[in-house]
Amino acid sequence: MSPEERNVMRQRENLRRETIRRETEAAVRDSGLRLSPQERAQFESRYIQERRRVEQTLRQQIEAERQQQLPALIQQLKKEFQIDQPTKGPAAKPVESPKSKK
Repeated sequence: MSPEERNVMRQRENLRRETIRRETEAAVRDSGLRLSPQERAQFESRYIQERRRVEQTLRQQIEAERQQQLPALIQQLKKEFQIDQPTKGPAAKPVESPKSKK
């Protein structure tokens, strides 16, 4: 991986961590709980742990749904592209009508 790619990956990871940190702080605030520093750390840790579990479950559900829908999508595209493709048989010459030779 090039240094530029590593830098982009590092920036994405930092952004992800910052987003999770902000959302964790919002969860503590929204809970309305008055927590000691130790309790707050436990709350944050548990929130992050459960959030990972929820996100993993959602990823699995999305993947399962994707796998269910892909065969129908492939069939639909297959039909569309078969219609668009010219026939692969020998080229047939148009038959002249006997009436057109007058």
